[in-house]
Amino acid sequence: MIATESTWVVYLLRCVDGSLYTGVTVDMRRRLAQHNGERSGGPRYTRGRRPVQLLWSEPAADRATAQRREAAIKRLSRDAKLALCRDAVIPVP
Repeated sequence: MIATESTWVVYLLRCVDGSLYTGVTVDMRRRLAQHNGERSGGPRYTRGRRPVQLLWSEPAADRATAQRREAAIKRLSRDAKLALCRDAVIPVP
């Protein structure tokens, strides 16, 4: 799912080194471009692990809900995170 300007999204990325990154945003295209160095900004974690690939995303009602879901996903094991992504169909931004 690609977010509209008013939709909060929780997302999961796979970095080039195989590690996983979870985050939230209201603009998935912009955020993915930041993660991949195409735009300024983005977290330090993904700067040295580019390119990243969007594995999974889920809409959230608001910022607080998105951040709670992000925190819950971060507590999952790697295998549980990958299971979450297994059946996801993500359109190319």
